[in-house]
Amino acid sequence: MRVILKSSKVAPTATFFSQGFRVGATIYVSGQVAMDVSGNIVGKGDMRAQTRQVLENIKAVLAESGATIDDVVKVTMFITDMTRADQAREVRTEYFKKYPPASTGVEVKGLAHPDLLIEIEAIAVVEAK
Repeated sequence: MRVILKSSKVAPTATFFSQGFRVGATIYVSGQVAMDVSGNIVGKGDMRAQTRQVLENIKAVLAESGATIDDVVKVTMFITDMTRADQAREVRTEYFKKYPPASTGVEVKGLAHPDLLIEIEAIAVVEAK
């Protein structure tokens, strides 16, 4: 069974992709950026603030499928300045306390807006209860 996930707590996405998708027990969360529900960039110039907003957006999309941050098994971080990756990892450890996910970090030239510093996509697996 396939279910498109859409959270009212996350800025609306373009019509050509979904915030998230659940296929069976696996949840795919599209790359989230540091935008609030109104589409405003949060934490301009602040990697920690942007990472927190990104992870809150991921949590909101996961919640649409009854999942939590503890269900995340893999993340990919796209960072515009790898010298600031430690700041992002510092915030990540606040969120992924129980099960640190498998992770990939990629430095990119830019994201969808020049004020965005980080984008994170996630894959989660929900165990049967």
